[in-house]
Amino acid sequence: MSEPFRIMTRIDFEADGRQFGHLDVPHSSNESAWGALRVPIVVIRHGEGPTLLCTGGNHGDEYEGPIALMKLARALPPEAIQGRLILLPALNLPAVLAGTRVSPIDQVNMNRAFPGDPRGTPTLMIADYLRRRILPLADAVLDLHSGGKTLSFVPFCGMHQLDDAAQMARTRDALLAFGAPLSLIIREFDVVGMLDTAVEELGKPFLFTELGGGGTATAATVRVAERGIRNLLRHFGLIDAPPEPAPTRLMHSPDASWFVIADDRGILEMLVDLGETVSAGAALAQVHDVERPQRPPAVYRAARSGMLIGRHAPGLIKPGDCLAVIATDYEAG
Repeated sequence: MSEPFRIMTRIDFEADGRQFGHLDVPHSSNESAWGALRVPIVVIRHGEGPTLLCTGGNHGDEYEGPIALMKLARALPPEAIQGRLILLPALNLPAVLAGTRVSPIDQVNMNRAFPGDPRGTPTLMIADYLRRRILPLADAVLDLHSGGKTLSFVPFCGMHQLDDAAQMARTRDALLAFGAPLSLIIREFDVVGMLDTAVEELGKPFLFTELGGGGTATAATVRVAERGIRNLLRHFGLIDAPPEPAPTRLMHSPDASWFVIADDRGILEMLVDLGETVSAGAALAQVHDVERPQRPPAVYRAARSGMLIGRHAPGLIKPGDCLAVIATDYEAG
């Protein structure tokens, strides 16, 4: 017998029209003895058709997703679609309100919380409800991310390298339809607890984005998010029109060698800017030991040739931080 849900909602997932509501997550605190966290949810439905689930605010310091999804929720009339659109613009609401990557309530990273736990902390309860109640309704899932406060990216839409050929092909078609400046196929090296994995294990297309970073959103990155969501509505048949053409470059980061991890603490000096091409062995960055200025900086080099698509955003860096991400043009094989 499955565990009962502790989260409650007044949303009727089968009703036509536009519904603004909440997932009421039990949270008893000193400030509210019988209180709840009210995670916003929007359902737009018109007749029978596919269901697309879009989430933002998985991490609370990433803003393109919440902005684009809130704007879409207000602007899209139900009669404009055939099917159902489920929007969770602030999936980890406490983190969004605090502007932090993880929830300030339980210190849990939502994207490492799956499959969740109905008896656990608020983040684990949300993950459990999403996995057991909402994911079964969805035919495809888009999880909108950016680099947050600690990373910056060339805007891209991404997917994982998948072992199932048919699932890989369906997801890749959706990836290209999104139409981000870069379309990235990645071999993730840390998949435990991710929403990505929870969706992929159900055999459904899953896309994610990294649309910028540095702890803010830009007009350009929000436009990429808005156009991409509408292109997916068209691609999956919720809107009867072809996706808006958008040039995209298909690339990949096939293994951990494409990620550069810092070994040193100090001031980061990037020697290459985002979007620039580098050769194997080329210097990407150097880290200066500000307490020992007599020491030469530690130089970090590219293990592979390709494009610098991601970098550490703050001026200070420490051992273990992701310093850089490189991608190369995709070749199926």
